[in-house]
Amino acid sequence: MGGFFGVASKNDAVLDTFFGVDYHSHLGTRRAGMAAYDKEIGLQRKIHKIENSPFRTKFENILNQMEGTSAIGCISDTDAQPLLMRSNLGTYAICTIGIINNSDALVKQYLSFSGGHFGAMTSTGINSTELVAAMIDQKSTFAEGIAFAQDVIEGTSSILILKDDGNIIAARDKLGRLPVLIGKREDGYCISFEDFAYKKLGFEDCRELGPGEIVEISADGFEVLKPAGKKKKICAFLWSYYGYPTSCYEGRNVEAMRYENGKIMAQTDKAAGVAQDIDYVSGVPDSGTPHAIGYANESGVPFARPFIKYTPTWPRSFMPANQQERNRVAKMKQIPIHELIMGKKLLFVDDSIVRGTQLRETVEFLYENGAKEVHMRSACPPIMYGCKYLNFSRATSDLELISRSTIMELEGEEGFKHLDEYSDASTERGAKMRQAICEKLHFASLDFQSLEGIIKAIGLPPEDVCTYCWNGKG
Repeated sequence: MGGFFGVASKNDAVLDTFFGVDYHSHLGTRRAGMAAYDKEIGLQRKIHKIENSPFRTKFENILNQMEGTSAIGCISDTDAQPLLMRSNLGTYAICTIGIINNSDALVKQYLSFSGGHFGAMTSTGINSTELVAAMIDQKSTFAEGIAFAQDVIEGTSSILILKDDGNIIAARDKLGRLPVLIGKREDGYCISFEDFAYKKLGFEDCRELGPGEIVEISADGFEVLKPAGKKKKICAFLWSYYGYPTSCYEGRNVEAMRYENGKIMAQTDKAAGVAQDIDYVSGVPDSGTPHAIGYANESGVPFARPFIKYTPTWPRSFMPANQQERNRVAKMKQIPIHELIMGKKLLFVDDSIVRGTQLRETVEFLYENGAKEVHMRSACPPIMYGCKYLNFSRATSDLELISRSTIMELEGEEGFKHLDEYSDASTERGAKMRQAICEKLHFASLDFQSLEGIIKAIGLPPEDVCTYCWNGKG
């Protein structure tokens, strides 16, 4: 994933951009960068790795290193950015969010057509933001180039560009899978992935870009360079997992959605008469917690935290990069509260179940500390497809997904013809998959939120929400 933020102001914009980018730190853990424009200095740029240190510690001296009335910055879970580019469109800084699935084909086509070149990285890969810039530079204007890039890219690309005149161009991805918003203040305008990031800086809501919409902002206002398209497919995981609790997308707050989502799961369990004899409802921290609060409020079962994550030294769950080390760190974080575990029947809600590796270790940890039963609920449907639009599941193969691997064990490849049945708990196949995962991960019971339930909790028309990872319909 990743996030970006930019400010065009009548005053210095660097400090506002620093804070705005920092408020996107929950969206990525690999690279971060900032670029600024000053009419005397021109374009400047700084990039740092943030794998072992948060953004703010790497950029805390930015006011001594950079100045300008316009600035952009990003948190990236992929390549180093923003990049500084010099082309037929001028000199500019660019950062992107998304994923390009056909990069090899685009590179081959670009190189054979123009005789151009890219800076190669380890394993001969190229920076995806550089590839986006190369596609943009095929045309004679930024608007035409961005539209062309988004048409030829298979995947998703939201784009933020700081021009050498201080104006900022922002483009929401073609189908609006990710948000891009404009904020306004007396001294200028801003562009952001997260709305709360600019509200904390004194900006107020101006508008949310539509799918594929392109705008150019300055300190005095903004101009629409390309109007929004009609088709929208915003990612449902923004609400169930990625989004910060204070975030709003398409007018729907993340925390409120998660309470509603948990409420619906509790209603489903009550109607089915399952998991009614529970001592505590708990969330798998942190993103599972609000779903669990909604479940507890609806069920009447007390909410509790039987274990606490120790985050002062390991604040982020994504790191380190090695899976074995991540599992060890996840285990080291978990500090039990024995009075809330010993002899108790616990129901946990997690934001999703992808591979199940860390979840199995969490359940074993609870049983080792005296839990009588551990029931599990997933706040989203079974994940059947690795995400090809935002790379949410990070799976190199669909068989890494616990739902898919379990189906393979139960029925072989024949089972993949019946994924809809396996997703549905009321079918024989659905019940068998859930029971098999229970045995594998040592759950007393397991269920997943239904597709209809999560769409209801989000509160948008089903046709406006991307559900590819659950039903293959993007």
